[in-house]
Amino acid sequence: MRVGFTYDLRDHYQALGYNSEEIAEFDYLDTVEAVESALNGQGVAVDRIGTVLDLAPRLVAGERWDLVFNMAVGLHGAGREAQVPALLDAWQQPYAFSDPLTSAICLHKVTTKHVFTAHGLPTAPFVLVEAESDLAKVDLPFPLMAKPVHEGNSKGVSPASRIDSPEALREICCQLLARFRQPVLIESFLPGREMTVGILGTGDNATSIGVMEKLLGEEPVYFKYDVGFPGRLVNDAEALRAQDVALQAWRAVGGRDGGRIDLRSDAHGQPHLLEVNPFPGLRPGYADLPVMSELAGIPFAELIGRMLRSACERWELSDGS
Repeated sequence: MRVGFTYDLRDHYQALGYNSEEIAEFDYLDTVEAVESALNGQGVAVDRIGTVLDLAPRLVAGERWDLVFNMAVGLHGAGREAQVPALLDAWQQPYAFSDPLTSAICLHKVTTKHVFTAHGLPTAPFVLVEAESDLAKVDLPFPLMAKPVHEGNSKGVSPASRIDSPEALREICCQLLARFRQPVLIESFLPGREMTVGILGTGDNATSIGVMEKLLGEEPVYFKYDVGFPGRLVNDAEALRAQDVALQAWRAVGGRDGGRIDLRSDAHGQPHLLEVNPFPGLRPGYADLPVMSELAGIPFAELIGRMLRSACERWELSDGS
């Protein structure tokens, strides 16, 4: 079995002059090598493709693979995570992970929250601020949270993202609007535990590999871009509620093969959905999904193998093992 491998390498974009914030979501070389090694361990031949701009000419030239293992999240636009899946769909090329619709929905946090609401799933009340004049529409009680509407890896999130006054609301919204040039999501601050749920599979076959609680200490929010926080697997009643809600959300957005869902509880211990990550970070020993997988007794190679097998089953392919 020949597997194409798409990804965005930090070193590649850094050489083009992009700064550390712009490339924060992209993969380190050791991640690419670890995933490639794990795929090779499944008995497949891996062909490194790279970015969407590397993929396009190869598709046009007629190249095909049995499957493309897609980790590329793109650089520009609110639909950037949908770019590689859309190209692959256009050429009827089988691939792992979510399709263009799911990818676009999940990157835009307000669109994701509309899907949650339509399915009766808990998520914090929110307002979308597209310009400074929209601040007049924010009628939620303080404290609040502010974040860019379509960024990943907690970009734009810091301790200052928790807002306790109208003055702070105006200041942080103006800063984010200018810095990221996109709307700002304002939502009620949830004071409870923060948890992330790892998911493997698709639809009714999706299962959770565990719930990991982020140990934030004195910090009010989790902002991975600047600093990571330790985590621990939990299985108490609140965590099990989070797991059930996460699986419902995964199916609601149409997630495929593997991903991660972030939640935070309210003051009454009820988990609320924050966002869905259909392209989870896969850096061994650092990214949440591989970390919780190891804590759950699933080695990294097996984690990659399970995602590969899920994709192969969807496309009715032999996984080569």
